[in-house]
Formats: sequence, C-alpha cells, structure tokens
Amino acid sequence: MVRKYRGTEVRGRVSDTHVADVSLVLRSTRVITPGGTRPASIAVAGGRIAAVLPYDAEVPLGARLEDVGDHVVLPGLVDTHVHVNDPGRSEWEGFWTATRAAAAGGVTTLLDMPLNSLPPTTTVANLRVKQDVARPKAHVDTGFWGGAIPGNVKDLRPLHDAGVFGFKCFLSPSGVDEFPELDQEGLAGSLAEIAGFGGLLIVHAEDPHHLAAAPQRPGPRYADFLASRPRDAENTAIANLIAQARRLDARVHVLHLSSGDALPMIAVAKAEGVRISVESCPHFLTLTAEEVPDGATEFKCCPPIREARNQDVLWQGLADGTIDCVVSDHSPCTGDLKTPDFASAWGGISSLQLGLPAVWTEARRRGRTLEDVVRWMSSAPAELAGLTRKGAVEAGRDADFAVLAPDETFTVDPAELHHRNQVTAYAGKTLHGVVKSTWLRGTRIVENGTVAEPTGRLLERND
Repeated sequence: MVRKYRGTEVRGRVSDTHVADVSLVLRSTRVITPGGTRPASIAVAGGRIAAVLPYDAEVPLGARLEDVGDHVVLPGLVDTHVHVNDPGRSEWEGFWTATRAAAAGGVTTLLDMPLNSLPPTTTVANLRVKQDVARPKAHVDTGFWGGAIPGNVKDLRPLHDAGVFGFKCFLSPSGVDEFPELDQEGLAGSLAEIAGFGGLLIVHAEDPHHLAAAPQRPGPRYADFLASRPRDAENTAIANLIAQARRLDARVHVLHLSSGDALPMIAVAKAEGVRISVESCPHFLTLTAEEVPDGATEFKCCPPIREARNQDVLWQGLADGTIDCVVSDHSPCTGDLKTPDFASAWGGISSLQLGLPAVWTEARRRGRTLEDVVRWMSSAPAELAGLTRKGAVEAGRDADFAVLAPDETFTVDPAELHHRNQVTAYAGKTLHGVVKSTWLRGTRIVENGTVAEPTGRLLERND
C-alpha cells in the first residue's frame, strides 16, 4: 500500500492523509529554501513540491529517493530575458537549442522576447505562430513577452488577454526594422493603455538624442564603441520613464541596466512608490571594458559593458535591492555577424547556459552567497513575471530544481555549449559552479550535461 503524504512535518515521518501520492523524494545536505539553506528532503507529488521535510524524514512506500549528497539543491532559475529568434532567424538561435542550453545551465523557465523573430510578437496572430513553433521544441517551460511598437496600441489588450507576460519597447533603434522604437509620445500612449489593464511595460532605456550626439567612430577599438553608447543615454531615458510611470501610476521595468549612475534616481523613485523594477545581466556584473580586446565583438551589446568601477556600483545596487534581478539577455547571432568592426557587428551576448556559474563566480569573490544568487536569478524574476509556481523550494511550487556543485570549476569551451552558435564572451574563462542535474516538475531533464527529450510547457500569464 502506498502511503499518502500530508505535506507537513510530523516528527520527521510521513502522514497518511493527503490525496496526492509522493513519487519522488530529493534529498540533500544543502537545500536553499525561502527560510535559508538547510539539510532537507523534498517530497514531490504530481509535479509539485508537496513538502520540504527534515533531512532524515521517512520516504513514502513507492516513492523514489534521489540523494544528491552535499550538492546544493536550488530552485530552477527563471530567465525572463531571452531572445530565441524562432521562427524567422532560427539560424541565430531556436527553441530547440535555446531551451537545451537553458536546461543545461539550470534554467527551468524562460520568457522569450518579442523581437528578432519573424514575425515579431506584436499581434495575437503572431503570438500564435511563435507558440506553434515553440510547443514541440521546448525543453523547459516557456512563456512570451508581447511587443509595444508604433501603431499597435490596439493590439496590446488582446495580447494581454492572450497570456503574454507584459510588453517590451525600445526608446532607441532596436537593430531590426520590424520592431521600431517608441518616441516619447508613443511611450506615453502605450504606457497609458497598458496601465489601464494593469499590465507591465519592460523598457530598453537608451535615449536616442544622446546616442545621436555621441561620437561615432567605426573600427575595432572597444573604447570607441563604448564612447558611442554613453551612460547619459541610459540615465536620461530612465529619468523620462520614471516621470511617465509616476504620472500614470504605471508598472515599468528597466531592462539590462548598465549605468550605475542611474541607481540613485531609481532608488528615490522606488522609495516614493513609483512602480519600477530593474534588472542587470551577467555580462555587466562579470565582464569589464578594460578586459575587452580590440576587435572582440563577441563582447558587444547595447547598452555596453562598462568599466570596472561602474561594475562595483552595480554590485552595490544588487546588495541594497535597487537592482531586483539578474537575467541573461541572451541575444545570439551567427558568427559571421560578429565582424571585427564594433560599429557594424551585431550586438548581443550569448550566455544562457553560463549565467549561473558566471554570476556565482563573481558573487563568491565579492562575499555574496548562493542564497543571494537564487534571489536574483530565480525568486525575483519569477515575481516580476507573476510566476507564482516558480522561483522557490517550498510546498505548492513546481518541482523545478537545479543541483549544483558550487565549488567545482570548469573552463568554458564554446564547442561544449548547447547554443546554436558557439560564440561567447566567456570562452576560456574558468568558472565556479557545475550544474549536475536539472529537474522540471519532478522529472530530471539534464544529468551530467546530457539533456533529455523536450518536456517543457508553454506558459501564459497567471499560470
């Protein structure tokens, strides 16, 4: 007879009175929970966490015990900023390869950006095209952002009703013609519409006038490229966004913050009750302008990787909570588009599989903990997107886990990455943190680098 599970601790033993059978118990001496890190046994029933029990809790009859020893069990990462580019530019990346890379890196949930695919996710019809392409290829749970572009205000509520998690806009050219930027009037109109139904606008915040006024010197020198994307462009765009959000009582999110100069005004806005949140990315937190070789356009992204002193300020923003979360902004392309000329090369960093070890390597050097990393890369992104079943090891959540050997190291070999194109700014770097296995809703989908067949689900807002 299979013993039933109550989902509570009863002298470390199993209760007999729950309706769901426990099929799996995942045990570790180090489980990161909302209450801290402790030895625990995680009981899984029906793809969800039934309870987090003491380490030596009795295993129900019929349940499988997986004991990972001293490896750390953390909630699967939630990456809310991924450019999958499928369909239309699937030679850059695709759902099959992107979600494999995510799974191998301990990411169990991702949200796909609305641009760089053809069609862009700016209408419900286009969303359905993308969902149909993704459905058979998703190795991890996958959701979608909608896009806010000139002329599609009428499409925003239907997209919201169709389940997108919010809307992305650019305030400067996006780099692709089919996804034009919003001017200040367009921003106000889209934001008013989105605020009217309680939605979220996520913003690539660089001011086009500051970019146009900056020196533009083509060529291989990284210093010239950095000068072409000044901090003032970010700072001005964010100041204008804060003013619009305050006026409309709208919810906004600043994407891929690079300029530490913007943090004081963001902190003030938050203290005043402006509904603004902020993300940064592994490349801004782990790479510096000083280390970028001339012609090495695998380091090119917009906004750019800035100086080491700016990076220190970003880490302080993470420590004090001004920056809410860390997500990849995985934006790959084919190798031929990474020409040695920083002005003409495609801008984007490929890091979906490497975000966890990259951030953990720098975090531990700066005296931060894995609990901090989990907050930044799992709990906070889940909260941003309203994914209430993701982002924590606690009863009722999906049984999504990454099992990490935090003290083991590896050297990044691009040929071993699951990204479609093995171009990465992390090539040759030695990183701490090896993902031993990844679990999606109680099923192991990665073990020692081997990825299983796709079992991911398509997510909609409020799932």
